[in-house]
Amino acid sequence: AKECNGVKVPIDTSKPNPNEVEFDNLYLDMNGIIHPCTHPEDKPAPKNEDEMMVAIFEYIDRIFNILSDRRDCPDAKSDPSSPAPRAKMNQQRSRRFRASKEGMEAAEEKQKIRQEILAKGGFLPPEEVKERFDSNCITPGTEFMDNLAKCLRYYITDRLNGDPGWKNLTVILSDASAPGEGEHKIMDYIRRQRAQPNHDPNTHHCLCGADADLIMLGLATHEPNFTIIREEFKPNKPKPCALCNQMGHEVKDCQGLPREKQGKHDQFADTLPISEQEFIFIRLCVLREYLERELTMASLPFAFDFERSVDDWVFMCFFVGNDFLPHLPSLEIREGAIDRLVNIYKNVVHKTGGYLTESGFVNLQRVQMIMLAVGEVEDSIFKKRKDDDDNFKRRQKEKRKRLKRDQPSFIPGGQFSPQALGNRSSPQAICNPRQAAFEMRMHDRQNSMTSASPNTSLTPDGSLSLGGGIKRKPEDSDSEPEPEDNIRLWETGWKQRYYKNKFDVDASDEKFRRKVVQSYVEGLCWVLRYYYQGCASWNWYYPFHYAPFASDFEGIADMPSDFEKGSKPFKPLEQLMGVFPAASGNFLPPTWRKLMTDPESSIIDFYPEDFAIDLNGKKYAWQGVALLPFVDERRLRAALEEVYPDLTPEESRRNSLGGDVLFVGKHHPLCDFIVEQYKTKNTEAVDIPPELCHGIQGKLTLNDNAVLPDQVVQSPVPMLRDLTQNSAVSISFKDPQFAEDFIFKATVLPGAKKPAPVLKPGDWEKNNSDGRPWRPQLGFNRDRKPVHLDQSAFRTLGHTMPRDRGMPGMYPNAMPLGAYGSPYARPLMGGQQQIPKLLSNLRPQESWRGPMPLFQQTPQRTTGAAPLLAWNRMLQSPNQFQPAQYQGLGPMGYPQRPEDRMDRGRQV
Repeated sequence: AKECNGVKVPIDTSKPNPNEVEFDNLYLDMNGIIHPCTHPEDKPAPKNEDEMMVAIFEYIDRIFNILSDRRDCPDAKSDPSSPAPRAKMNQQRSRRFRASKEGMEAAEEKQKIRQEILAKGGFLPPEEVKERFDSNCITPGTEFMDNLAKCLRYYITDRLNGDPGWKNLTVILSDASAPGEGEHKIMDYIRRQRAQPNHDPNTHHCLCGADADLIMLGLATHEPNFTIIREEFKPNKPKPCALCNQMGHEVKDCQGLPREKQGKHDQFADTLPISEQEFIFIRLCVLREYLERELTMASLPFAFDFERSVDDWVFMCFFVGNDFLPHLPSLEIREGAIDRLVNIYKNVVHKTGGYLTESGFVNLQRVQMIMLAVGEVEDSIFKKRKDDDDNFKRRQKEKRKRLKRDQPSFIPGGQFSPQALGNRSSPQAICNPRQAAFEMRMHDRQNSMTSASPNTSLTPDGSLSLGGGIKRKPEDSDSEPEPEDNIRLWETGWKQRYYKNKFDVDASDEKFRRKVVQSYVEGLCWVLRYYYQGCASWNWYYPFHYAPFASDFEGIADMPSDFEKGSKPFKPLEQLMGVFPAASGNFLPPTWRKLMTDPESSIIDFYPEDFAIDLNGKKYAWQGVALLPFVDERRLRAALEEVYPDLTPEESRRNSLGGDVLFVGKHHPLCDFIVEQYKTKNTEAVDIPPELCHGIQGKLTLNDNAVLPDQVVQSPVPMLRDLTQNSAVSISFKDPQFAEDFIFKATVLPGAKKPAPVLKPGDWEKNNSDGRPWRPQLGFNRDRKPVHLDQSAFRTLGHTMPRDRGMPGMYPNAMPLGAYGSPYARPLMGGQQQIPKLLSNLRPQESWRGPMPLFQQTPQRTTGAAPLLAWNRMLQSPNQFQPAQYQGLGPMGYPQRPEDRMDRGRQV
């Protein structure tokens, strides 16, 4: 949004998309929206639930502003963590127990360090008493998620009434009461619409979400136009200390030092710059170009099918880890496991006689050949991992020694200590310099002797002592303490030690090993079916914390991979009991909560107060395996039968499974059809007329809590007004239904047009032919000319751009053009026109729009602003730029117009 004369002008999302591509369907995986709003990095966290709901609204608005579409587009939205399959619940349980444990440990450590600092006389600001936000409430069945669903219904209705970009949108809301994970509900919607006879095969999908498996799910649809938009991840963002609120250290390193004022504007010293979050577009059609180049194989005994090879590639990626299975010990993604699997696949596929998968079903006989080929090199993988780890530690040790050697051995303190530039306004008075110099010499001598020989020391009178040595402190050690590794995969006997330590059985127990392998094979079949056909079983899960070895996958061709039919998901409150620790029991009804804490509870063993974390060869606790007991579904349901009668009507409503809701505005062709259903009070489900809803098909049924025209829509948030003039309408929606044994074909639909290739021959190499590093394409149009400003544009910028660094502006932190030693003064390439590097400060999504027009900029009076002149003339000089060669130079090193000099004189 732009500001004109202090008035904020909203973005008109009904105009053509500035990205030069129009999306038909937009899907929002709400997990990637809610969690960033609960703990944002660049702005204050919401103080309460109301503020957080508004933050979520603003986030969704931003997505629509980026992806504004002038055509009619159905929009499917999905809330996070709806009642999930049992296989996913185990991961949710692990995450929530970890979050509770880490939160309590962090609070205890913070309080302990605080008391130690205060006992030593340190300075700390008064402790704020505020309630810690428990992110575990972002789970279906909680009151928070119920309020979120109400707010989303309000938000959709408000936008359909007032936003011109939403005029003809069909909005489908699948909240947390509808069973299924958000991204898989979206994929199920796409699969079922693709199976309809009137589906447009060239529909352009855009999915907003941060999970990496969205890439795999998008490839599994075989849609030619599929784009993923996600927030740009910026690691290592600085955060202030939670004790003293100062930058530069963590809580464990806090010393309680008072904050020193630095300069005139000290209130801005430690504040983080607030930046607008940027987004990345992942175009799966480009990824498909890379995969086609990588997977194409010649001289196969069967016809090569690129779509089938993509399915095999997605399947092989499951071995390096997914949300439902632990990764194989020999396959680490950071060690190039995917490349290794692809190479083995291309070598073995000639012998398999066909592909590994077909439309979500696995050929185990062919998979066995791939896994045994991996098993043949497992021993060498473990040894190479050990060698690489030792080499890395050796390089790090040499680096630490080099840094220690290069830094000065002694830095004087006290009145002779060096001071930072800018702090010399009040120098310390010199007192008794001869004594201070003697102490400095003695201190320097002691340091040099200590570093030369660790077995020498100085006596109190300054003489050298050879008898007593200085014991080296543990913190001076070059190596960090590492967790004990009892497995030692690089040594002979690794398989026996692995099964003994991880499973507490002997490796000779063939029956147990086969049980582990069978469970893992079932998991592979279940996950692939989940990606391509939907949930095969709501009750199945992998019952172990660790995976078997690839060499154990022998004789898997005869293992059954069928799943029970007719299984049903957990209800929301039942899922809360399955994934919550006792510390988050406040989100549950009182009698249900008691089952987590009462020592006499029949399921008290499901909720340990503490649990072990096996680092499993990793360095950090978050990478380890949480050794939690698995929940026995039968025991859990038996215990809950006794407390079900205690639920209030409101809790019973939250505990019920819901469905999707469809919203349209008054201008939508389907609006009158839906209103007629409510007028006739038709209780039967009716088919959507596809000609009235952009080809979308499904069933509509009346909704008890529907949004109806001319009825007030109450705001669930006190900060927002009620909608008194509503013209939107909502109705229950259900996807097209198919027989239980129906198979969705994993193939490109007839009539689909392959997108124009994006990659050029030079893109396959690490460097282009002219030696410059390869850079990815920005934007969707490879033929778009880059932004260019001529000399007159730079002169205009010179008049409007503030010179004062403290003043706000488009380039407030930019170094003046032509300044001595400026990094923007880049040498010209042969035949290349110079474009200032200053333009790189523009945000990527603004790069095709050019700088902000002058009439949209806030007018500011510049004090002594000099124009930007002679950009190329300054650069073409073979020598360094010499300001003296110009007459009438301003203080910034720029030539001045006569009127500029006159203005400056008047201002002085």
